[in-house]
Amino acid sequence: MTPQTPPRFPPLLMLLAGMLTIQGGAAIAKGLFPQVGPMGTAGLRVVLAAALLSLLFRPNWRGITPAQWRLIVPYGLALGLMNLAFYAALARLPLGVAVTIEFTGPLVLSLLLSRRPADFLWVLLAAAGIGLMAPRGDMQGLDPVGIGFALLAGFFWALYILAGSRVSRELSGTLSVTTGMWVAAAVTLPFALAGAGTGLFAPGVLLAGLGVALLSSAVPYTLEMQAMKFIPAKVFGVLSSLEPAIAAVAGLLLLGETLTPVQWLALIAVMTASAGMTLTNQSREQPEPSANTLRWQRRRRWFESLREKRQKP
Repeated sequence: MTPQTPPRFPPLLMLLAGMLTIQGGAAIAKGLFPQVGPMGTAGLRVVLAAALLSLLFRPNWRGITPAQWRLIVPYGLALGLMNLAFYAALARLPLGVAVTIEFTGPLVLSLLLSRRPADFLWVLLAAAGIGLMAPRGDMQGLDPVGIGFALLAGFFWALYILAGSRVSRELSGTLSVTTGMWVAAAVTLPFALAGAGTGLFAPGVLLAGLGVALLSSAVPYTLEMQAMKFIPAKVFGVLSSLEPAIAAVAGLLLLGETLTPVQWLALIAVMTASAGMTLTNQSREQPEPSANTLRWQRRRRWFESLREKRQKP
């Protein structure tokens, strides 16, 4: 095997930069809500991201078979519905809270695929964190509808993981994520047009939408693909657990969103559960990540060892 050429920048910094750009993109997206609403923003982001990824990766459309399209379509549907639900939650919740609640999707899926007692404890810890997020008494109220949308986004995230795991066995990461993004664009665009109409085509909106697409898709995907050549999957999974905190800081700095001490405690509980699930469910024979590994593939690795253990006699 040809040794990898060392990257110009430390892989850990590249990975952290990718997570920062994703949450920065979400903050910019929230700033578009007064103009085009959450549905318009979701559609704009996904359509422009699909176009950018096509220019970046230049997929071979003709090489995709009908059987592969039957795998790509569910993946793209889950991706599109996940984005719609997440932006609907983001319109009603602080960024850090929305991301934290959305994390329940992968955690619950991990529980369903595992029989390890430790996994039940991690999910119980995450559930306690989500319970602390719920509105109560004189606590700074969180919109129950927003919580519902965040949970729905987590549900579609779990479906996205399962569908992405199947697609990854048939297609390269770049081809699957680009084609899946176009399917997601077809799903989100009708909602975007219904919610924002011709307002989507205002120059300022298009420019901001391009920034969201760059920060939320093209830049982090590219950085993560490079970082994953040199970072073990376990390290990648643990660092991914920092996303709720990064989202909370981005919301504070870019949107002026503050969290109560109880909400910060809830966020830390979910992050701890996510990191613990990653550390306790890594196969000893973990394959080396490929150069085509994209964002969703880190979640697939997280559950692969659990699925193998469940299938063993």
